[in-house]
Amino acid sequence: MQNCECAVSRLIARPVFGPMRAHRRFMIAINGPMLKMLLAGCALAIGAPLNVDAQVLPSEPFVFADGRVALGGDVSWSIAPEDPGFFNFTDYDHSSLRMIRAALTASVKAGRHVALLAEIRSENGQRPEAYGVYLRIRPWIARNIDIQVGRIPPTFGAFARRTYAADNPLIGYPLAYQYLTAIRADALPATVDELMRMRGRGWLTNFSIGNLNPEHGVPLANAFRWDTGVQVHAEGDLFDATGSITTGTLSNPRLSDDNGGAQVAGRVAVHPVSGLVLGASASRGPFVTQSALRAVLPGATATDFNQTAWGGDIEYSRGYYIVRVETLVSSWTLPVVRGTDTELPLSAMATAVEGRYKIRPGLYAAARFDHLGFSDVTNATTRQSWDAPVTRWEIGGGYSLQRNLLLKIEYQHNKRDGGRVTDLSLVAAQVVFWF
Repeated sequence: MQNCECAVSRLIARPVFGPMRAHRRFMIAINGPMLKMLLAGCALAIGAPLNVDAQVLPSEPFVFADGRVALGGDVSWSIAPEDPGFFNFTDYDHSSLRMIRAALTASVKAGRHVALLAEIRSENGQRPEAYGVYLRIRPWIARNIDIQVGRIPPTFGAFARRTYAADNPLIGYPLAYQYLTAIRADALPATVDELMRMRGRGWLTNFSIGNLNPEHGVPLANAFRWDTGVQVHAEGDLFDATGSITTGTLSNPRLSDDNGGAQVAGRVAVHPVSGLVLGASASRGPFVTQSALRAVLPGATATDFNQTAWGGDIEYSRGYYIVRVETLVSSWTLPVVRGTDTELPLSAMATAVEGRYKIRPGLYAAARFDHLGFSDVTNATTRQSWDAPVTRWEIGGGYSLQRNLLLKIEYQHNKRDGGRVTDLSLVAAQVVFWF
Protein backbone atom coordinates (compact mmCIF):
# COMPACT_ATOMS: atom_id res chain seq x y z
CA MET A 1 0.00 0.00 0.00
CA GLN A 2 1.09 3.53 -0.60
CA ASN A 3 1.86 5.23 2.70
CA CYS A 4 1.42 8.67 1.12
CA GLU A 5 -2.34 8.97 1.14
CA CYS A 6 -3.24 12.66 1.33
CA ALA A 7 -5.97 14.59 3.04
CA VAL A 8 -7.98 15.18 -0.13
CA SER A 9 -8.24 11.44 -0.69
CA ARG A 10 -9.55 10.96 2.82
CA LEU A 11 -12.03 13.80 2.37
CA ILE A 12 -13.53 12.59 -0.90
CA ALA A 13 -12.74 8.88 -0.91
CA ARG A 14 -15.71 6.60 -1.25
CA PRO A 15 -15.49 3.77 1.29
CA VAL A 16 -14.12 0.66 -0.38
CA PHE A 17 -13.39 -2.83 0.83
CA GLY A 18 -10.37 -4.23 2.56
CA PRO A 19 -6.88 -2.71 2.77
CA MET A 20 -7.47 -0.51 -0.32
CA ARG A 21 -10.32 1.47 1.21
CA ALA A 22 -8.27 4.64 1.76
CA HIS A 23 -6.87 4.84 -1.76
CA ARG A 24 -9.60 6.23 -4.00
CA ARG A 25 -9.05 9.62 -5.57
CA PHE A 26 -11.54 11.68 -7.54
CA MET A 27 -9.84 14.01 -10.00
CA ILE A 28 -10.33 17.14 -12.10
CA ALA A 29 -8.00 17.33 -15.08
CA ILE A 30 -4.76 19.21 -15.20
CA ASN A 31 -3.77 20.46 -18.65
CA GLY A 32 -1.79 23.25 -20.26
CA PRO A 33 0.88 24.95 -18.13
CA MET A 34 0.01 22.97 -15.00
CA LEU A 35 0.48 19.64 -16.79
CA LYS A 36 3.83 20.80 -18.19
CA MET A 37 4.91 21.88 -14.72
CA LEU A 38 3.99 18.53 -13.17
CA LEU A 39 5.69 16.49 -15.90
CA ALA A 40 8.80 18.67 -15.67
CA GLY A 41 8.81 18.14 -11.92
CA CYS A 42 8.61 14.37 -12.40
CA ALA A 43 11.54 14.48 -14.81
CA LEU A 44 13.62 16.57 -12.42
CA ALA A 45 12.84 14.25 -9.55
CA ILE A 46 13.89 11.19 -11.53
CA GLY A 47 17.14 12.80 -12.56
CA ALA A 48 17.95 14.24 -9.14
CA PRO A 49 19.62 12.40 -6.28
CA LEU A 50 17.09 10.92 -3.90
CA ASN A 51 16.79 12.88 -0.66
CA VAL A 52 14.42 11.25 1.79
CA ASP A 53 14.50 14.29 4.05
CA ALA A 54 13.22 16.79 1.46
CA GLN A 55 10.30 16.48 -0.95
CA VAL A 56 11.27 17.61 -4.46
CA LEU A 57 7.60 17.74 -5.48
CA PRO A 58 4.55 18.89 -3.50
CA SER A 59 3.09 16.10 -1.40
CA GLU A 60 -0.04 17.60 0.11
CA PRO A 61 -3.34 18.74 -1.42
CA PHE A 62 -4.56 22.31 -1.34
CA VAL A 63 -7.18 22.71 1.40
CA PHE A 64 -8.94 26.04 1.97
CA ALA A 65 -12.26 27.67 2.93
CA ASP A 66 -11.85 26.31 6.49
CA GLY A 67 -11.38 22.77 5.18
CA ARG A 68 -14.55 22.75 3.10
CA VAL A 69 -12.70 22.67 -0.25
CA ALA A 70 -9.84 20.33 -1.14
CA LEU A 71 -7.91 19.96 -4.40
CA GLY A 72 -5.37 17.28 -5.23
CA GLY A 73 -3.55 16.11 -8.33
CA ASP A 74 -2.40 12.99 -10.15
CA VAL A 75 -0.13 12.48 -13.16
CA SER A 76 0.97 9.15 -14.67
CA TRP A 77 3.16 8.71 -17.73
CA SER A 78 3.51 5.24 -19.31
CA ILE A 79 5.87 4.42 -22.18
CA ALA A 80 6.15 1.20 -24.21
CA PRO A 81 6.68 0.09 -27.83
CA GLU A 82 3.79 0.08 -30.27
CA ASP A 83 1.12 -2.59 -29.70
CA PRO A 84 0.29 -3.91 -33.21
CA GLY A 85 -2.06 -6.52 -31.73
CA PHE A 86 -4.06 -3.89 -29.79
CA PHE A 87 -3.90 -6.10 -26.70
CA ASN A 88 -3.75 -3.09 -24.37
CA PHE A 89 -6.13 -0.73 -26.15
CA THR A 90 -9.04 0.86 -24.32
CA ASP A 91 -12.35 2.21 -25.57
CA TYR A 92 -10.76 5.66 -25.72
CA ASP A 93 -8.48 4.35 -28.52
CA HIS A 94 -5.45 4.65 -26.24
CA SER A 95 -3.03 1.95 -25.14
CA SER A 96 -2.88 1.60 -21.37
CA LEU A 97 0.91 1.14 -21.75
CA ARG A 98 1.38 4.33 -23.82
CA MET A 99 -0.52 7.03 -21.98
CA ILE A 100 -0.10 10.34 -20.20
CA ARG A 101 -2.97 10.88 -17.78
CA ALA A 102 -3.31 14.08 -15.77
CA ALA A 103 -5.96 15.10 -13.29
CA LEU A 104 -7.00 17.16 -10.29
CA THR A 105 -9.33 16.06 -7.53
CA ALA A 106 -12.02 18.22 -6.00
CA SER A 107 -14.17 17.93 -2.91
CA VAL A 108 -16.56 20.63 -1.74
CA LYS A 109 -18.35 20.11 1.57
CA ALA A 110 -21.77 21.66 2.05
CA GLY A 111 -22.20 20.91 5.73
CA ARG A 112 -21.76 17.64 7.60
CA HIS A 113 -24.19 15.64 5.48
CA VAL A 114 -23.55 16.65 1.86
CA ALA A 115 -20.44 16.91 -0.32
CA LEU A 116 -19.88 17.49 -4.05
CA LEU A 117 -17.12 15.31 -5.54
CA ALA A 118 -15.68 15.63 -9.03
CA GLU A 119 -13.11 14.06 -11.31
CA ILE A 120 -12.26 15.16 -14.84
CA ARG A 121 -9.37 13.52 -16.66
CA SER A 122 -7.20 14.35 -19.63
CA GLU A 123 -5.50 11.50 -21.51
CA ASN A 124 -2.67 12.06 -24.00
CA GLY A 125 -3.35 15.80 -24.12
CA GLN A 126 -6.94 15.45 -25.29
CA ARG A 127 -9.84 17.58 -24.11
CA PRO A 128 -10.61 16.95 -20.41
CA GLU A 129 -13.71 14.84 -19.75
CA ALA A 130 -15.84 14.36 -16.67
CA TYR A 131 -14.91 10.98 -15.23
CA GLY A 132 -17.05 11.39 -12.13
CA VAL A 133 -19.26 14.16 -10.76
CA TYR A 134 -21.68 13.32 -7.97
CA LEU A 135 -23.22 14.28 -4.67
CA ARG A 136 -22.49 12.24 -1.57
CA ILE A 137 -25.19 12.31 1.08
CA ARG A 138 -24.63 10.93 4.57
CA PRO A 139 -28.01 10.83 6.33
CA TRP A 140 -26.52 9.83 9.69
CA ILE A 141 -23.12 11.07 10.83
CA ALA A 142 -22.74 8.27 13.37
CA ARG A 143 -23.44 5.50 10.83
CA ASN A 144 -21.25 4.37 7.93
CA ILE A 145 -23.97 4.74 5.30
CA ASP A 146 -23.77 7.06 2.33
CA ILE A 147 -25.73 7.72 -0.87
CA GLN A 148 -24.06 8.84 -4.11
CA VAL A 149 -26.01 10.47 -6.96
CA GLY A 150 -24.55 11.38 -10.36
CA ARG A 151 -21.72 9.84 -12.34
CA ILE A 152 -20.68 7.44 -9.60
CA PRO A 153 -17.77 5.09 -8.79
CA PRO A 154 -18.06 1.41 -9.78
CA THR A 155 -20.12 -0.98 -7.70
CA PHE A 156 -18.96 -4.24 -9.29
CA GLY A 157 -15.67 -6.01 -8.67
CA ALA A 158 -12.41 -5.47 -6.80
CA PHE A 159 -9.95 -4.13 -9.38
CA ALA A 160 -12.30 -1.33 -10.46
CA ARG A 161 -11.76 0.23 -7.02
CA ARG A 162 -7.99 0.50 -7.45
CA THR A 163 -7.50 1.44 -11.09
CA TYR A 164 -5.42 4.52 -10.33
CA ALA A 165 -1.82 4.13 -11.40
CA ALA A 166 -0.43 4.41 -7.85
CA ASP A 167 -2.77 1.63 -6.66
CA ASN A 168 -1.95 -0.82 -9.48
CA PRO A 169 1.30 -2.73 -8.70
CA LEU A 170 1.87 -3.25 -12.43
CA ILE A 171 1.30 -1.02 -15.46
CA GLY A 172 -1.10 -3.18 -17.49
CA TYR A 173 -4.73 -3.84 -16.58
CA PRO A 174 -6.40 -7.21 -16.00
CA LEU A 175 -8.03 -8.50 -19.20
CA ALA A 176 -11.55 -8.45 -17.75
CA TYR A 177 -11.38 -4.69 -17.17
CA GLN A 178 -9.54 -3.55 -20.30
CA TYR A 179 -9.43 -6.04 -23.21
CA LEU A 180 -11.87 -5.15 -26.00
CA THR A 181 -14.04 -8.05 -27.18
CA ALA A 182 -15.68 -8.23 -30.61
CA ILE A 183 -19.24 -7.33 -29.55
CA ARG A 184 -20.83 -3.88 -29.45
CA ALA A 185 -24.01 -2.42 -27.98
CA ASP A 186 -24.81 -0.29 -31.04
CA ALA A 187 -24.06 -2.79 -33.83
CA LEU A 188 -25.17 -6.40 -34.20
CA PRO A 189 -24.12 -9.37 -36.34
CA ALA A 190 -26.78 -10.66 -38.72
CA THR A 191 -25.36 -14.20 -38.55
CA VAL A 192 -22.98 -16.29 -36.48
CA ASP A 193 -20.58 -16.25 -39.46
CA GLU A 194 -20.44 -12.47 -39.27
CA LEU A 195 -19.64 -12.62 -35.58
CA MET A 196 -16.90 -15.21 -36.10
CA ARG A 197 -15.20 -13.02 -38.70
CA MET A 198 -14.54 -10.48 -35.94
CA ARG A 199 -12.68 -12.89 -33.62
CA GLY A 200 -9.68 -11.07 -32.14
CA ARG A 201 -10.74 -7.75 -33.74
CA GLY A 202 -12.25 -5.98 -30.73
CA TRP A 203 -10.20 -2.84 -31.30
CA LEU A 204 -12.15 -2.23 -34.55
CA THR A 205 -15.24 -4.27 -35.44
CA ASN A 206 -18.11 -3.71 -37.83
CA PHE A 207 -21.46 -5.45 -38.27
CA SER A 208 -24.31 -5.12 -40.75
CA ILE A 209 -27.07 -4.09 -38.31
CA GLY A 210 -27.28 -0.84 -36.37
CA ASN A 211 -24.29 1.50 -36.50
CA LEU A 212 -22.41 0.53 -39.67
CA ASN A 213 -19.24 2.49 -38.84
CA PRO A 214 -16.23 0.46 -37.64
CA GLU A 215 -15.79 1.01 -33.89
CA HIS A 216 -14.21 -0.66 -30.87
CA GLY A 217 -15.92 -3.47 -28.99
CA VAL A 218 -16.52 -3.61 -25.25
CA PRO A 219 -14.63 -5.23 -22.35
CA LEU A 220 -16.31 -7.49 -19.82
CA ALA A 221 -16.18 -4.63 -17.30
CA ASN A 222 -15.07 -1.13 -18.24
CA ALA A 223 -12.44 0.32 -15.87
CA PHE A 224 -12.03 3.54 -17.88
CA ARG A 225 -15.55 4.96 -17.58
CA TRP A 226 -18.01 5.40 -14.73
CA ASP A 227 -21.76 4.95 -14.95
CA THR A 228 -24.55 7.40 -14.06
CA GLY A 229 -27.15 6.71 -11.40
CA VAL A 230 -27.67 6.21 -7.67
CA GLN A 231 -25.51 4.19 -5.31
CA VAL A 232 -25.88 3.22 -1.63
CA HIS A 233 -22.95 2.03 0.46
CA ALA A 234 -22.93 0.64 3.98
CA GLU A 235 -19.98 -0.53 6.05
CA GLY A 236 -19.71 -2.52 9.25
CA ASP A 237 -16.93 -4.08 11.29
CA LEU A 238 -16.93 -7.34 9.29
CA PHE A 239 -18.58 -6.46 5.97
CA ASP A 240 -19.15 -3.87 3.27
CA ALA A 241 -22.18 -3.74 0.97
CA THR A 242 -22.87 -1.57 -2.07
CA GLY A 243 -25.86 -1.42 -4.42
CA SER A 244 -26.59 0.79 -7.43
CA ILE A 245 -29.04 1.53 -10.23
CA THR A 246 -27.44 3.06 -13.34
CA THR A 247 -28.16 3.94 -16.96
CA GLY A 248 -25.50 1.77 -18.61
CA THR A 249 -24.08 -1.70 -18.09
CA LEU A 250 -20.83 -3.16 -16.81
CA SER A 251 -19.39 -3.28 -20.34
CA ASN A 252 -20.89 -0.01 -21.51
CA PRO A 253 -21.21 2.65 -18.77
CA ARG A 254 -23.24 5.62 -19.92
CA LEU A 255 -23.65 9.31 -19.16
CA SER A 256 -27.17 9.20 -20.64
CA ASP A 257 -29.59 6.35 -21.31
CA ASP A 258 -29.63 4.74 -24.79
CA ASN A 259 -32.18 1.94 -24.40
CA GLY A 260 -34.77 2.91 -21.79
CA GLY A 261 -33.53 0.38 -19.23
CA ALA A 262 -31.50 0.41 -16.02
CA GLN A 263 -28.75 -1.80 -14.62
CA VAL A 264 -28.96 -3.14 -11.08
CA ALA A 265 -25.62 -4.03 -9.47
CA GLY A 266 -24.45 -5.09 -6.04
CA ARG A 267 -21.36 -6.13 -4.15
CA VAL A 268 -20.79 -7.64 -0.71
CA ALA A 269 -17.39 -8.16 0.90
CA VAL A 270 -16.47 -9.66 4.23
CA HIS A 271 -13.17 -9.40 6.09
CA PRO A 272 -13.40 -12.02 8.85
CA VAL A 273 -9.75 -11.78 9.93
CA SER A 274 -7.03 -9.20 9.52
CA GLY A 275 -5.66 -9.14 5.97
CA LEU A 276 -8.38 -11.31 4.39
CA VAL A 277 -11.13 -9.95 2.14
CA LEU A 278 -13.75 -12.13 0.39
CA GLY A 279 -15.93 -10.38 -2.17
CA ALA A 280 -18.86 -11.23 -4.45
CA SER A 281 -20.51 -9.04 -7.10
CA ALA A 282 -23.47 -9.26 -9.48
CA SER A 283 -25.06 -7.01 -12.11
CA ARG A 284 -27.80 -7.15 -14.75
CA GLY A 285 -29.00 -4.55 -17.23
CA PRO A 286 -30.13 -3.98 -20.85
CA PHE A 287 -27.12 -4.00 -23.17
CA VAL A 288 -28.33 -3.42 -26.76
CA THR A 289 -29.13 0.15 -27.81
CA GLN A 290 -32.68 0.93 -28.81
CA SER A 291 -31.65 2.00 -32.33
CA ALA A 292 -29.84 -1.29 -33.01
CA LEU A 293 -32.74 -3.28 -31.58
CA ARG A 294 -35.30 -1.57 -33.83
CA ALA A 295 -33.29 -2.66 -36.88
CA VAL A 296 -33.61 -6.32 -35.83
CA LEU A 297 -36.87 -6.70 -33.91
CA PRO A 298 -39.00 -3.53 -34.11
CA GLY A 299 -41.42 -4.77 -31.45
CA ALA A 300 -38.83 -5.91 -28.92
CA THR A 301 -37.71 -4.05 -25.82
CA ALA A 302 -34.17 -3.59 -24.60
CA THR A 303 -34.90 -5.43 -21.35
CA ASP A 304 -35.10 -8.65 -23.39
CA PHE A 305 -31.38 -8.42 -24.26
CA ASN A 306 -29.24 -8.01 -21.15
CA GLN A 307 -25.71 -8.23 -19.88
CA THR A 308 -25.56 -10.37 -16.74
CA ALA A 309 -22.34 -10.62 -14.75
CA TRP A 310 -21.08 -12.40 -11.66
CA GLY A 311 -17.79 -11.88 -9.89
CA GLY A 312 -15.79 -13.24 -6.99
CA ASP A 313 -12.52 -12.03 -5.48
CA ILE A 314 -10.12 -12.90 -2.67
CA GLU A 315 -7.38 -10.75 -1.22
CA TYR A 316 -4.91 -11.78 1.47
CA SER A 317 -2.07 -9.68 2.82
CA ARG A 318 0.43 -10.45 5.51
CA GLY A 319 3.84 -9.03 6.31
CA TYR A 320 5.60 -8.07 3.12
CA TYR A 321 3.27 -9.67 0.58
CA ILE A 322 -0.25 -9.41 -0.81
CA VAL A 323 -2.06 -11.91 -3.07
CA ARG A 324 -5.26 -11.28 -5.03
CA VAL A 325 -7.47 -13.55 -7.14
CA GLU A 326 -10.47 -12.29 -9.11
CA THR A 327 -12.87 -14.06 -11.49
CA LEU A 328 -15.53 -12.38 -13.61
CA VAL A 329 -18.19 -14.19 -15.66
CA SER A 330 -20.32 -12.19 -18.09
CA SER A 331 -23.07 -13.14 -20.54
CA TRP A 332 -24.78 -11.05 -23.21
CA THR A 333 -28.02 -11.93 -24.98
CA LEU A 334 -28.03 -10.50 -28.51
CA PRO A 335 -30.73 -10.63 -31.20
CA VAL A 336 -29.67 -12.29 -34.46
CA VAL A 337 -31.66 -12.11 -37.70
CA ARG A 338 -30.58 -15.19 -39.64
CA GLY A 339 -28.90 -18.54 -39.16
CA THR A 340 -29.92 -19.23 -35.55
CA ASP A 341 -32.69 -18.53 -33.07
CA THR A 342 -33.87 -14.97 -32.44
CA GLU A 343 -31.47 -14.74 -29.50
CA LEU A 344 -27.75 -15.41 -29.37
CA PRO A 345 -26.40 -15.95 -25.83
CA LEU A 346 -22.68 -15.23 -25.54
CA SER A 347 -20.55 -15.63 -22.44
CA ALA A 348 -16.99 -15.01 -21.31
CA MET A 349 -14.95 -15.71 -18.19
CA ALA A 350 -11.77 -13.97 -17.02
CA THR A 351 -9.53 -14.90 -14.09
CA ALA A 352 -6.54 -12.93 -12.80
CA VAL A 353 -4.04 -13.96 -10.11
CA GLU A 354 -1.81 -11.17 -8.81
CA GLY A 355 0.88 -10.89 -6.17
CA ARG A 356 3.21 -8.25 -4.77
CA TYR A 357 6.19 -8.61 -2.44
CA LYS A 358 7.93 -5.77 -0.61
CA ILE A 359 11.67 -6.35 -0.96
CA ARG A 360 12.77 -3.34 1.09
CA PRO A 361 11.29 0.06 2.00
CA GLY A 362 10.22 1.71 -1.24
CA LEU A 363 11.01 -1.30 -3.46
CA TYR A 364 8.66 -4.13 -4.47
CA ALA A 365 8.25 -6.90 -7.06
CA ALA A 366 4.91 -7.91 -8.60
CA ALA A 367 3.42 -10.41 -11.06
CA ARG A 368 0.02 -11.16 -12.60
CA PHE A 369 -1.32 -14.12 -14.61
CA ASP A 370 -4.51 -13.54 -16.58
CA HIS A 371 -6.77 -15.58 -18.87
CA LEU A 372 -9.90 -14.61 -20.80
CA GLY A 373 -12.01 -17.32 -22.45
CA PHE A 374 -15.23 -17.33 -24.47
CA SER A 375 -18.16 -19.69 -25.02
CA ASP A 376 -18.62 -21.62 -28.27
CA VAL A 377 -21.06 -20.83 -31.07
CA THR A 378 -21.97 -22.92 -34.12
CA ASN A 379 -22.48 -22.01 -37.75
CA ALA A 380 -23.27 -24.35 -40.64
CA THR A 381 -19.82 -26.00 -40.62
CA THR A 382 -17.85 -24.94 -37.55
CA ARG A 383 -18.06 -24.79 -33.78
CA GLN A 384 -15.59 -22.50 -32.02
CA SER A 385 -15.40 -19.72 -29.45
CA TRP A 386 -17.13 -16.50 -30.53
CA ASP A 387 -14.00 -14.49 -29.73
CA ALA A 388 -10.34 -15.46 -29.54
CA PRO A 389 -9.18 -16.57 -26.05
CA VAL A 390 -6.34 -14.50 -24.58
CA THR A 391 -3.65 -15.29 -22.03
CA ARG A 392 -1.46 -12.61 -20.47
CA TRP A 393 1.26 -12.62 -17.88
CA GLU A 394 3.17 -9.67 -16.47
CA ILE A 395 6.13 -9.37 -14.17
CA GLY A 396 7.71 -6.20 -12.85
CA GLY A 397 8.20 -3.97 -9.87
CA GLY A 398 8.25 -0.46 -8.52
CA TYR A 399 10.52 1.92 -6.64
CA SER A 400 9.42 5.01 -4.70
CA LEU A 401 11.73 7.87 -5.61
CA GLN A 402 9.96 9.83 -2.91
CA ARG A 403 6.82 9.03 -0.99
CA ASN A 404 4.47 10.31 -3.71
CA LEU A 405 6.63 9.65 -6.77
CA LEU A 406 6.69 6.06 -7.99
CA LEU A 407 8.63 4.50 -10.85
CA LYS A 408 7.43 1.16 -12.28
CA ILE A 409 8.72 -1.23 -14.93
CA GLU A 410 7.25 -4.45 -16.31
CA TYR A 411 7.53 -7.16 -18.94
CA GLN A 412 4.21 -8.27 -20.48
CA HIS A 413 3.52 -11.28 -22.71
CA ASN A 414 0.23 -11.79 -24.60
CA LYS A 415 -0.96 -14.84 -26.50
CA ARG A 416 -4.23 -15.00 -28.45
CA ASP A 417 -5.99 -17.72 -30.47
CA GLY A 418 -6.93 -15.47 -33.39
CA GLY A 419 -6.62 -11.95 -34.76
CA ARG A 420 -3.89 -10.42 -36.88
CA VAL A 421 -1.25 -10.69 -34.12
CA THR A 422 -1.37 -13.81 -31.97
CA ASP A 423 1.78 -13.42 -29.87
CA LEU A 424 3.25 -10.21 -28.46
CA SER A 425 5.76 -9.25 -25.76
CA LEU A 426 6.28 -5.71 -24.50
CA VAL A 427 8.47 -3.89 -21.97
CA ALA A 428 6.88 -0.83 -20.35
CA ALA A 429 7.84 1.83 -17.81
CA GLN A 430 5.69 4.27 -15.86
CA VAL A 431 6.21 7.23 -13.54
CA VAL A 432 3.39 8.22 -11.20
CA PHE A 433 3.11 11.42 -9.16
CA TRP A 434 0.24 12.47 -6.91
CA PHE A 435 -0.47 15.04 -4.22
